[in-house]
Amino acid sequence: MVSRVVPSFEDYREVVGIPVWEMIQNIARALSGLKIIMVNSTAVGGGVAEILQRLVPLLNEIGIATTWEVMRGEEEFFKVTKIIHNALHGKTEELTPQMQETYRFYTEKICLRIKFEDDFVFIHDPQPAGFIQAKKDSRAKWIWRCHIDVSTPYRPVWEFLRPYVMQYDASIFSAPSFAQQLPIPQYMIAPSIDPLSEKNREVPLKQIEQFLEKNKLDPQRPILTQISRFDKLKDPLGVIKTYQLVKKSEVCQLVLAGGGATDDPESAEIIPRVYEAAADDRDIHVIELPPYSDLEVNILQRASTIVLQKSLKEGFALTVTEALWKKKPVVASAVGGIPLQVIHNYTGLLVHSIEGAALKIIYLLKNPQIAKRLGENGREHVRHNFLITRHIRDYLMVLIALQHPGQKIIHL
Repeated sequence: MVSRVVPSFEDYREVVGIPVWEMIQNIARALSGLKIIMVNSTAVGGGVAEILQRLVPLLNEIGIATTWEVMRGEEEFFKVTKIIHNALHGKTEELTPQMQETYRFYTEKICLRIKFEDDFVFIHDPQPAGFIQAKKDSRAKWIWRCHIDVSTPYRPVWEFLRPYVMQYDASIFSAPSFAQQLPIPQYMIAPSIDPLSEKNREVPLKQIEQFLEKNKLDPQRPILTQISRFDKLKDPLGVIKTYQLVKKSEVCQLVLAGGGATDDPESAEIIPRVYEAAADDRDIHVIELPPYSDLEVNILQRASTIVLQKSLKEGFALTVTEALWKKKPVVASAVGGIPLQVIHNYTGLLVHSIEGAALKIIYLLKNPQIAKRLGENGREHVRHNFLITRHIRDYLMVLIALQHPGQKIIHL
């Protein structure tokens, strides 16, 4: 395999333009010498890990010393945090006193392994939220970066988590609609993709053809694809039902691709059900992707006719961002951060049901010129709003704001 050179910050100048590139450099100079630590629950699987894999080295390159720690918990702990995750999305879940104690015990145990000696601490999502207990011995500003939609949580579980969150110096949500009322400053920062990463760079046509042949996909027939973790909230079984409705009138193939994550024990329950639902149809291709399958994801998205994201609940859905960047027409549920990306009838099509998704897919298959226009609009929308350079700029601005509390105008 040919190794690729990791992009440097210089390489993004051509993608985003010189004014944006130089502005980020100027802001970074004003923060030179600061130290940041990022903490999340997994190094592999899901959008948070993907973002940090590129964000951390780029921050270091522009002069902001940044480290990344992954909390190492036991299965017992992650079963509890999965219940918390589902409840924050609105599902009725019982968080028993014993489960609460499990969360406290492991949070305290794991927290002791990490040194918080930086100027800023970013704690990502609910799993490590309890690390805030270390703040009393830290000089840092602590920021809770929540990537999930907690606008309508199951209240008893949110009330368990809220006392932890209230102790932070600030919070960051991916969209205004995701947030809760909190007595601390709140910032809104959408996630991003790296246009130069292996998952998003251009791929030679020959590589795409070889991948399709290897996975027995017919390049002459439309390919519908959803790429996500095998998770109930991503609704892979609903995707299969959608495809079955489409296939009654249109020739097509379905690809369900994804994997699990180290902090998500539910994946093992969902995958067998997906295989069972797909068993009688040779045109349903279930592809389990191991960690670091970025090139395979890239190829699948580029090979697809239409990309789906039929989630029941969603954080931001970076798989949508990736597909839009590749000029693919997207049919997606109007949940979470998807409507920020899929502007209905402009950058894609939003749906609310299995039947609605099937109708929109059939519409795009019958109208390829409209599908093409949606894809082109989608790429420009991502270029202006959801690339990693914008993400870096927004994080830097939060650091400046926290250094100057109460000031409405800050001179750099």
